[in-house]
Amino acid sequence: MTDPKNVSSTRRDFLKTGTAAAAAATTAMTFLPNAHAAAAGEIKVGVIGCGGRGTGAAENILEAAGNSYNIKIQALGDVFENNANNCHEALARRNNNKYAVTKETLFSGFDAYKKVVDACDLVILATPPGFRPSHLEYAVSQGKNVFCEKPVCVDATGYRKVLKVAEEAKKKNLAIVAGTQRRHQAGYIESFKRMKDGAIGDLVGGRVFWNQGNIWARARKPEWKTEMEAQIRNWYHYTWLCGQCIVEQHVHNLDVACWALGNPVSCVGMGGREINTGPEFGESFDHFAVDYEFANGVHVQSMARQINGCQSEVAEHFVGTNGRVHLSPGNYRFEGPGQSRLRVRNELNPYVQEHIDLLESITSNKPINELEQVANSCLTAIMGRMSAFTGKTVTWDFARESKLNTFPDKLEWSDRPKAEIARPGSTELI
Repeated sequence: MTDPKNVSSTRRDFLKTGTAAAAAATTAMTFLPNAHAAAAGEIKVGVIGCGGRGTGAAENILEAAGNSYNIKIQALGDVFENNANNCHEALARRNNNKYAVTKETLFSGFDAYKKVVDACDLVILATPPGFRPSHLEYAVSQGKNVFCEKPVCVDATGYRKVLKVAEEAKKKNLAIVAGTQRRHQAGYIESFKRMKDGAIGDLVGGRVFWNQGNIWARARKPEWKTEMEAQIRNWYHYTWLCGQCIVEQHVHNLDVACWALGNPVSCVGMGGREINTGPEFGESFDHFAVDYEFANGVHVQSMARQINGCQSEVAEHFVGTNGRVHLSPGNYRFEGPGQSRLRVRNELNPYVQEHIDLLESITSNKPINELEQVANSCLTAIMGRMSAFTGKTVTWDFARESKLNTFPDKLEWSDRPKAEIARPGSTELI
């Protein structure tokens, strides 16, 4: 893990490290998808978490495999039986020879993830993120390669568990690719190469935004018999499951900031519930604004908002000593002496590219392991939430050692504590 107090004194060194890692993951495949034949052995794939993202990730890996990788979707699992069945029906309609799920490999319940892991070689983890640390831990303990959606943790206790899993995966030579798809997107990779080469000089500041309209929220239904079921069905709006929008969604932009600058030193933030205050929004804040300080006093302004009727922007901006860069998917604009918009032809869908990179790393026996990298980006988001919830400055070292553990001691269909909305100035910093 990188200690921000020990990082190099120049922005270019940060960029060089991050860009080299991304380029190593994608050099062979960025512009030539499916260019290499797979190893002879079949890769059995399982999906854990069968909502929209899990179903989408299964479709992405099928597209990534094409005719070049010998994969088969072998098992599906979800806490809820109806989610598993819906995913099964949607994927079975593809009617191709890469889908082999049967009633015997369709699982539900809190232990479904173990059954999927045991049945497969590669697992896709797409449950609500609060489950991610324990699912990663089990998958790696069983020697399985992993594609895991971000975020990989929602509190510091989960973060520390994930770091241990990352080390264990390295020892076992396992591949783990995270859902931070910008790291696999040709335009971002080329932009970071330009930045590393000094296109805008040394970085002196930045802004990262994910501002959009309301996210989905599910009103409680009579058939949801327990608070546990109600919260998992409406998982986006409970911190133990989602981590709040700054962690679940804005982590993409914060990951780009960490790619450029390393881990932050400290942050101070604010947030609240301005508009989305109904019971269906659980514990959710609908906006966050955080000032992150990185090494050498470089600051990045972070904003995350989910409120209808407001201006939307999903982008990252960096200022250097010799220019600026504005990044968003498909739009890469450099400003400064001799600079112009970066044009990337035939940029592949990054949701597919990340699976191509994963499969290539497995079949070439050069496994990518992005887990520590994405864990650090998640902790960056978590410390921003901690500051916004409490109104306190939070350092990287404090966040890393925080004792906060939001996950239940026992998973069962029973009552859970109801929504407890944070109150800056009153909520304790733990």
